[in-house]
Formats: sequence, structure tokens, C-alpha cells
Amino acid sequence: MSDPRALFDLTGRVACVTGASAGLGHRAAIVLAAAGARVVGVARRADALAQWASQTGANAATVAADLSQRDQIGDIAARVAAPFGPPDIVVHAAGINTREAADEVSGAGWDVTMNLNLAAPFFLSQAFAPAMKAKGWGRIVNFASLQTTRAFPGGVSYGASKAGIAQLTRAMAEAWSRNGITANAIGPGFFPTELTGPVFADPDRAARNAAQTCIGRNGALDDIDGPLLFLCSNASAYVTGQVLMVDGGYTAK
Repeated sequence: MSDPRALFDLTGRVACVTGASAGLGHRAAIVLAAAGARVVGVARRADALAQWASQTGANAATVAADLSQRDQIGDIAARVAAPFGPPDIVVHAAGINTREAADEVSGAGWDVTMNLNLAAPFFLSQAFAPAMKAKGWGRIVNFASLQTTRAFPGGVSYGASKAGIAQLTRAMAEAWSRNGITANAIGPGFFPTELTGPVFADPDRAARNAAQTCIGRNGALDDIDGPLLFLCSNASAYVTGQVLMVDGGYTAK
């Protein structure tokens, strides 16, 4: 029997992480590099990306870009592949939540939400799929949400995009898994990130969310490490088309 720890070793792999400048995307970029991957971080904020890369060293590269601009996806994909070659692993953590009430949802807010949260994960993955097929190995990890299955106030466009992520994940799995490419999603509960800043700014609301979980607390950034490594490595070779809720049991109650 081989060493089970080797199942999670990403040495020799190339990973692309979107939203790598902050929050769970930043954490994902740190974790994948620590597991041995060469990681290309993608985000709009070049300064934050540069800080992460300087701390990570030679196994890190950055691409400052706005993934909500769909006509730029092809160029962004080429820039991602330039430092280390086309990625074997793509983690789609970039996202936006405009928190517009239903009666106030704007066309601009809707479009940027759908482009960044739903279209970018597909079209960027589509760009990298041929190289993954050629290798017979690939890992796509999308980011779902509590709002993939539940309705929250001010979540019309965000919730619609995250419900779409669940079906997109299944569709990607159906299309590409016979080529060795698995597609799965992580559904985080409440973690302290920029995106959930308004939630954690209200202590009473944060406490209510913690009480809603089975575990009795909100997430810490390192709670994402194990599930992410599982879905990005050989450990999950026979897992595809799934949404793994990492929410402390929030959706179980």
C-alpha cells in the first residue's frame, strides 16, 4: 500500500486560483502552494497579489485582471499559462455579492454578478480543458454558497449565480470527467472574509449564524484547507459533480 499522505501531494502540479488577493481565494493559494503546487493567483488588485507572491516565493506567479470582463477571458487564460504552463488545477474563488434588494436589482449589478460568479468559472475552465485532456488529469473546484440552496435577503442575483454553480459543476463533470478531469464545488458557510464583512460587522447576526450550525461556530479560514486539498488532489479521483458544503452543518439544520 502506498503512503496515504501522498494522495494529497501536489508536487509537480500547476494551479490557478482566482480571487487570490483576499478571503478564501487567498487562503486557497497559500494552501495549494504549501502542498507543493506552483500557483498562479488571479485577481484585480495587483498589490495584494504581489504581497502574497513575495511571501510564497518561486512557486508563485500573479495575473492582475478583471474576470468579469468576458471578452478578456482568452487573454487572461494565456497569461495564466505563461509562467508554469497550463494549469492542472483551477480554483474559482473570485466572486461578488452586490446585496441589492429584489426591487432594486440593476442590470449592471446583475451582469457583473453573472459574469464573475458564473460565466468566468466556465469560460476559464473551458480554456484550460484541452491541456487537461491531453494530460488525462485535471481538477476544477468551483465555489458554491449557502445561497446555492437557500434564499437570503438581498441575494437575488448572487443566489441565482450560486444556484447556477451547482448545475454548472454537474455539467462540467458530465462533459469532461471521462478525460480525467473532475469538477466539484465547495459551498462555504459563514467565514470571515471581505465578502462577508457586513455579516461579521454585526456581532448579533454573526452569533445567530454560528448558532444555526451543528458545530456551534462560524468558519475559520483554515477550515477550508482539508476539503480544498481533497478536491484538488488524487484523493478525490472518483469524486466528481458534487457540491461539498463546508458550513459546520448550517444546511443540515
